[in-house]
Amino acid sequence: MADYYELLGVGRDANPDDLKRAYRRKARELHPDANPGDETAEARFKEVARAYETLSDPGRRQTYDTYGTDQPGAGGQAGFDGGLGDIFSMFFGDGFGGAGSRGPSGPPRGPDLEVRAELDFTDAVFGAEVPVTVRAAVPCEPCGASGAAPGTLPQTCADCGGAGQVQRVRQSILGQMVSTGPCPRCGGTGSTIPEPCPSCRGEGRVTDTKTYTVDIPAGIDDGQTLRLPGRGGAGPRGGPTGDLFVHVRVRPHDRFDRHGDDLLHELHVTMAQAALGATLTLETLDDVEEVELERGTQTGLVIRRRGQGVPRLNGRGRGDLVIAVVVDVPVDLTPEQEELLRSFATARGDEVAEADEGFLSKLKSAFR
Repeated sequence: MADYYELLGVGRDANPDDLKRAYRRKARELHPDANPGDETAEARFKEVARAYETLSDPGRRQTYDTYGTDQPGAGGQAGFDGGLGDIFSMFFGDGFGGAGSRGPSGPPRGPDLEVRAELDFTDAVFGAEVPVTVRAAVPCEPCGASGAAPGTLPQTCADCGGAGQVQRVRQSILGQMVSTGPCPRCGGTGSTIPEPCPSCRGEGRVTDTKTYTVDIPAGIDDGQTLRLPGRGGAGPRGGPTGDLFVHVRVRPHDRFDRHGDDLLHELHVTMAQAALGATLTLETLDDVEEVELERGTQTGLVIRRRGQGVPRLNGRGRGDLVIAVVVDVPVDLTPEQEELLRSFATARGDEVAEADEGFLSKLKSAFR
């Protein structure tokens, strides 16, 4: 298993903000929409999502830092035993030694599913409830997910006695060796189906369309992924259900850009408004605000409104609304406007380009 810190490209002392920035960068780079048909990128994307999910949780991160795994209770010599078991499995099969003590394997877990949720910019900022629809394996109702025809029951496997595993004794250069593996008769489930359910053909599940309402947290960003435990595909014969991963895509806004938890807006003003000052109205995501411009405002002026940006995801407070002033220079002057502007330049002693002949003729025509 790849190191989670290496997957995200951060050091082991990375703080939560470092992890978030690294995850956003990697998620955009590896997102399936940016790499259509690239199974390697898709697998890497899932690894990065799991790495961030683990390291962003203080408790799970401590477990990972201590034992090198995100599974609670792991540690000690588990890594050594696992490595030794892998070596012997190459020669004697799975479950060498005391592996049979793990107990019956039971029905396998269902598959994880992925779906994309398209959000409006405002819904991503303030949160929303969004429906998503997936095609997934669901428990078969006629047989109650058992796989057995109505009125019948699954039977305990005669070969493994319901354990789902069988032991085999082999002779080797080391002597008599005992290996444990899935029961070939029942496939490791511990039971057989003498009369399969006609609806699901013994699977205990059928394919159906499911719609879930996803609670989108305020402050989520484009490219982030939400995990919904137990909303994936159902496992066969009552096996555990997988998870649903919701990949968030945020539509751009026509007036605001997002930079982290801050909102950026370019406020375009006329040359006269910048020179003489003005009181302008700005429709923010919350309300209508008044923006005061002083006389002599220049392009590049930044006005910051504290706490009017994006709510911090899973945190407190909000970012800022950053207003960047842009002074627009007119390019479509009428002859009268150009004459006034030239008079203004003359009064200030500004050097400007000479008027072309076309302008003079238009000016004369305007006063005939």
